[in-house]
Amino acid sequence: MTSHPGQPAPRPDVLVVNSQVVRGAVGGRVGVFALERLGHPVWFLPTVLLPWHPGQGRAHREVMPDESFDALVDDLARSDTLGRVDAVVTGYLGSPEQARAIARLVKAVREANPGMLHVCDPVSGDVNGLYVGEDTAAAIRDHLLPLADVATPNLFELQWMSGRTIESEAEAISAARALGPARVLVTSSPALRRNAVCNLLVGPRGTIAAEHGLVPDAPNGTGDLIAALLASNLLAGLDDETALHRAAAAVFELVARSVKRGARDLLTAGEQASLVQPMALVSCRRVHEAPLRA
Repeated sequence: MTSHPGQPAPRPDVLVVNSQVVRGAVGGRVGVFALERLGHPVWFLPTVLLPWHPGQGRAHREVMPDESFDALVDDLARSDTLGRVDAVVTGYLGSPEQARAIARLVKAVREANPGMLHVCDPVSGDVNGLYVGEDTAAAIRDHLLPLADVATPNLFELQWMSGRTIESEAEAISAARALGPARVLVTSSPALRRNAVCNLLVGPRGTIAAEHGLVPDAPNGTGDLIAALLASNLLAGLDDETALHRAAAAVFELVARSVKRGARDLLTAGEQASLVQPMALVSCRRVHEAPLRA
């Protein structure tokens, strides 16, 4: 793709593999919107179909048969334009078999474009426990995390995937480094301030914490959104601190504006300026890490 004088350079293609809701801003729906708003052409492979987020009421959950999902993956893997994909962002899965199929697809993208970025959001649970089958969570851990350049677990998911109990920032950093990917963004990491949210990015050049105020009753979809935004920022060549700061500020601002307007969903359409030019106050600090013991 080429740009014309006076126009911004085109953004690279991103493949999103995540859930699809008919109403609301969670899963693939919020990730695709954010990426397209930022200028990325998006390929979207849904894993499940729901009318809305399950937390908003009882809902039917339609999972594509594994053989059909495999067939779609095989078609995409042999596409003659697969090399255009610079990033794959994976999220909620409907079955353990999907993890194996997606792993094949990630490998195919990497073969077509060795410099591609895989961001794995290991969506599997929260403070209330696993909300996918244990076999699906294990499949994400065993098949997708080893292929990821970046993982974006929440605190519960980091504990489950690493098999560790985490009660401090230092323990979160240690678990993140043991997880495997070069960069691990721990959302809902233990914060130093009261009534604050901490996003902790553990990377090859150190750890950065981005903290902001806690917004009560935040809508769902923030994990899907920050994974997509971080992918876009890294693709743009931003350093870790800037990429984290911009992603965290955009999510915080969008959440705050949505809650202020009394919405139960993220108001991505009405408040989309927050995705492009966030102004919310987020404090970033570099974390001193204790030397690893021999």
